[in-house]
Amino acid sequence: MARRYWLETLGCPKNQVDSDKIAGGLAEQGYRPAAEVAEADLVVVNTCAFIDEARRESLETVEGLAAQRRPGARLVVTGCLAERAGSGLRQGHPEIDAVAGFGEPLALGPTRRGRRRSLEVSGSGPAPRMDLLNMPRPPAAAPWAYVKIAEGCDRRCGYCAIPSFRGPQRSRSPEAILAEIEALGASEVVLVAQDLASYGRDGGRGERRLVPLLEAARELAQWVRLLYLYPSDLTDELISAILATGVPYFDLSLQHASRPLLRRMRRWGDGERFAARIAEIRREAPHAAFRSNFIVGYPGETEEDHDELLAFVSEAQLDWVGIFAYSEEQGTYSEGLDGRVPEPLVAERMAELREVCDEITERCRRDLVGSTTIVLVDRPGRARSHREAPEIDGLVEVPDDLAPGSFADVEIVGAAGVDLAALPVVPVGTAAEAGL
Repeated sequence: MARRYWLETLGCPKNQVDSDKIAGGLAEQGYRPAAEVAEADLVVVNTCAFIDEARRESLETVEGLAAQRRPGARLVVTGCLAERAGSGLRQGHPEIDAVAGFGEPLALGPTRRGRRRSLEVSGSGPAPRMDLLNMPRPPAAAPWAYVKIAEGCDRRCGYCAIPSFRGPQRSRSPEAILAEIEALGASEVVLVAQDLASYGRDGGRGERRLVPLLEAARELAQWVRLLYLYPSDLTDELISAILATGVPYFDLSLQHASRPLLRRMRRWGDGERFAARIAEIRREAPHAAFRSNFIVGYPGETEEDHDELLAFVSEAQLDWVGIFAYSEEQGTYSEGLDGRVPEPLVAERMAELREVCDEITERCRRDLVGSTTIVLVDRPGRARSHREAPEIDGLVEVPDDLAPGSFADVEIVGAAGVDLAALPVVPVGTAAEAGL
């Protein structure tokens, strides 16, 4: 009887890619997915450790799954928290049977092809690592799939600990990426990395190769979407390449709008530059969609800085915004910086910013009523246009008889919060039939 596993994934899309690679490795060892936690012989939690809130959620998830597993099932913690905390994570958490860093085997058993026998991770000694970035993964289970094109980051933003546990940037070869895209067979691929636009420029050397990669990926998938673009790398060439994909979606890592505070964050830019670039893109592509994230309460943030951020988001009219409270991370430049913002004030500023941004998002969605667009049907009754990244943004409700994986030309007939309702105006078909 086949052994069963349960794999829980937390955090960002890059973690989801890692989980797909983990699932592929477990399948090679004869494991099959369990229908529920209580049926699994192996329970794996792929954790996030970006900020304190993510670490708490990871540990709460571990505790919850430990309570649901059957007697004798092993619980293994992997991912960012495992890499960052190491075997010390087991201290105070006896429910954890093993801690496995990136690429460390999770289970004991021969591979399906009989190549070798993996070492079980016990927490008592190091296990041989595999190249998680380039491991094979199963075909896409949905009409879309994330594809990680690089690992790690060469930047040193003041608040970010990712380079300390993900390491420096390591770009995959274009051949490996394109082969993975072809094998996935997804209608949409979403390229992800810690610093996407620096693909190919590892260690500050070499040339940025995102544009030719994007052009090649377009030959293999109808839609290609990019997530996480550093604003200084948003060149005219890259903008043109994004617009040519038919998915004019710009996920810009801005973090704030105040120039002095951004310098204190060890980041480039300011609200004036950001707004001007966004306006340029909108002049060329009025239907383009924009997303960004902002940190509130970074040490030294003043009322003037906060007001500047509010003014920027009001001017930029971003479609989607994520808002995070500053989290002090061990080993980062900002650890111990003076000018700590009191938590009640951080909460007040976050609420004010969220109110402004939510109102903009809802207005942008209402303004789409009466327009037509092309959507990709993810599952019965649920679809997305170029304006909605999977799992992150709102949805487009469509009739249940539209086939998952198909494209349809639809008219937006209603809006409720962040979600839209639409009806088809042409028969469902392939991307070519839909005019892509």
